[in-house]
Amino acid sequence: MTRAALSQSDQQTSWSARLRWLLGAWLALVVRLWVWTLRVRVVGPPAPGLPTPGSPAEGSATEPPRRVFVFWHGDQLPLLALQRSRPTCVLVSWSDDGALQAGVMTRLGFQVVRGSSSRGGAAGLRGLVKALPAADLALAVDGPRGPRERAKPGAVLAARLGGAELTPLGVACARARRLGSWDAFSLPCPGSRVVVACGEPVLVRDTDESTLGALEDALAAVRAQAAAALDA
Repeated sequence: MTRAALSQSDQQTSWSARLRWLLGAWLALVVRLWVWTLRVRVVGPPAPGLPTPGSPAEGSATEPPRRVFVFWHGDQLPLLALQRSRPTCVLVSWSDDGALQAGVMTRLGFQVVRGSSSRGGAAGLRGLVKALPAADLALAVDGPRGPRERAKPGAVLAARLGGAELTPLGVACARARRLGSWDAFSLPCPGSRVVVACGEPVLVRDTDESTLGALEDALAAVRAQAAAALDA
């Protein structure tokens, strides 16, 4: 490749990075304003890091347990409305869309580890386990490309290696639109009522099919709990 071609390639890369930065900043602002309008209520057992009655106060001398919050793909946007008292780390893929998502999540105050089951999975897992002593994890368990609502072992393995509890989260929105994506992404209408149900924490001792099946059952249960609380 000639020097001129290299220079042109570097210039294109620079412009692409700038455009991604601007788009990420704009999307983070839109998301922040969007979730600010949502009226969120959390139900279920108190969970450190979530605004539920009985949770340890921020700055408490009692150290909360290591926690991996798990949920289905498609429910991410309503969950962003939750106030967090502890740092939270998320996993984002190495794809081009992932680079944009990483920028958005960082601006929203999350720690980001890059990796997925199809690329950089081992490094991503190490990054998540390393983050656990000082931060909670928040992971969609049926990604990155589905099938929808079928748990993959990544979150379970991270919890086991990090000595953390799995806490399932379920979401129900009074008014929302489901997009036509593989995960049926939930887009709550501005100002909608949202219920987030927090399930009983589970200490993971294995990563076999029975554990994944139990996790799927727990996620179905908290989603039903959120829907019932929304209608109450």
